[in-house]
Amino acid sequence: MPFVPVIGKSIKKQLEERERICLSPLATLNCNSAGRRKPEPEVEEDIRLPFQRDRDRIIHSKTFRRLKHKTQVFLAPTGDHYRTRLTHVLEVSQISRTISVALCLNDALTEAIALGHDLGHTPFGHAGETALNEMHPGGFRHYVHSLRVVDFLENNGRGLNLTHEVRNGIICHSKGRGPIIPIQRSRLARTLEGQVVRLGDIIGYLNHDMDDALRAGILQENDLPASIVKVVGANHSKRIGAMVRDLIVETLTANDGNLHISDKMLVALDELRTFLFDRVYTYPAVHREFLKARRIIRDLYDWFLENGLVQLTEQGLRPVDGCEHWESEKIAHRKVCDYIAGMTDRYALSIYRHIFIPEPWNVR
Repeated sequence: MPFVPVIGKSIKKQLEERERICLSPLATLNCNSAGRRKPEPEVEEDIRLPFQRDRDRIIHSKTFRRLKHKTQVFLAPTGDHYRTRLTHVLEVSQISRTISVALCLNDALTEAIALGHDLGHTPFGHAGETALNEMHPGGFRHYVHSLRVVDFLENNGRGLNLTHEVRNGIICHSKGRGPIIPIQRSRLARTLEGQVVRLGDIIGYLNHDMDDALRAGILQENDLPASIVKVVGANHSKRIGAMVRDLIVETLTANDGNLHISDKMLVALDELRTFLFDRVYTYPAVHREFLKARRIIRDLYDWFLENGLVQLTEQGLRPVDGCEHWESEKIAHRKVCDYIAGMTDRYALSIYRHIFIPEPWNVR
C-alpha cells in the first residue's frame, strides 16, 4: 500500500513512518540516529527530521557561503565556468543523491554529508592545506577541520550541533590517493550514506577536474587513454553516467550491505586519477600557482603569529578583538590556523596585499 500523508497527524511522525516503509533495510533511519553532541528538545510540530535539519544548518552557514570563493583546482580563474569549492560540493551532492535514491538509502542524510564534507577546506585548495599542514604543529587535514567547523567554529563559536551520522560521514569522506574502496572497513563511514558520499566525491572531482582542464586547454579530448575511454565513455556526461551506473548495478547485484564497483571500473578510476595527477595537478603552470599560494599562506601564518590577527575593513587593517596578544603559543597556532583556513582566496590575497605590498605614497 502506498504511503499517503494524513492531515491532522504529526508531519514528523508521518515522515518517520514513510522512511520505515520506503527505505532499504540498509538505510539509516532518522529514528535510529545516535543523536547530537548536545541533546536538543524535541519539537512535535516540526516538519523536518534531524538529517533534514542538519542539511539546512549547513546550507545556511557562513562557511558554506564562503565556498563559492575558494579554489577547486585552478586558482583565481578569470573564466566564469571553472569549478569552485562550492560548485564541487553541489556536484558531489547531486551524484551522491542519485546513487542514494537508486539504492533506497536516506537521501537527506546523503545530502547533508555531501554539502558539509568540504567545509574545512582552505583558501587556494590543496596548496593552502599543504601550507597549513607544514606550519601548524598539530598538522592540518581539511576533513578533520571540517568537523571542527561544524562542532566549534560555526554559529559564532557554538557550532551547528549536527547528528553523529552526518559528522561521521564528513570526517570519513577523504581518501587522498589511497584505495578507492579500502580493504580496512574502519576507514569508511559507519553508514552506507557516508560511504556513498566518499565515492560520489571521487566520481565528482575526477570528472569536473578533467572538464576544467579541457576548458583551460591543458588537456585535449583525445589525450585520455583509450583504455579509460573504453570503460567510461568519451565525454563528461557519459563518464559520470557510466561510473554511477556501475556502482549502482554492482551494489544491487551483490546485495551484501556493502558498496561495490566492477573490477574494470576500479581499474579505469585508478588510471584516470593517476592520469590527472600526472597531467593536470602537476602541470607546470598549475604547479607554479600552487607554490605561490603556499607561500602566501606561509607568510600570513608567520605574520599573524608575530603580530596577532587583523581583519580588513573599509578603513584598512585593524586588529581582531582579543587577538592582539596570545595566552600561549599553542593557542596562537590554533587561532591562526582557524582564521586562515576560513578565508576565501580573495580575502587572503587582499590581506596579503595590505600587509606585504607597499602602498603608493601620496604627497599632500
